[in-house]
Amino acid sequence: MIKTAFAAAAAAVTFAAPGAALAGPYVNVEANSGFTGSNYNGTTTDLHVGYEGPIGESASYYVQAGASVVSPDSGEVDTVPSGKAGLGVSLTDALGAYGEVSFQGSGSSSVDRGYGTKVGLKYFF
Repeated sequence: MIKTAFAAAAAAVTFAAPGAALAGPYVNVEANSGFTGSNYNGTTTDLHVGYEGPIGESASYYVQAGASVVSPDSGEVDTVPSGKAGLGVSLTDALGAYGEVSFQGSGSSSVDRGYGTKVGLKYFF
């Protein structure tokens, strides 16, 4: 389902060099659009409030939640609850790892809530 794909494709976790991360609350507005070939499927816009901070000297975390405005190409616009949480870890000076879990609700009791996960490595030049 497109909603699940949008939730899973939400913003990647990024992390700065040790000691450079600032802890605190933030607002995140993010639009994710989907296409199949050159066919536009729709856009989901996340309107989230979150908090991020360091974990020790080489890791960071964030949590955020709010609403997603789901705007399919040929359908009704729906506003549903959504959120995500993630971790980032510096493995070496040049290599980091990150992970994220996310959810997106449904405006209908007959449609299941969507969940997503993301894991990756980032190499700095």
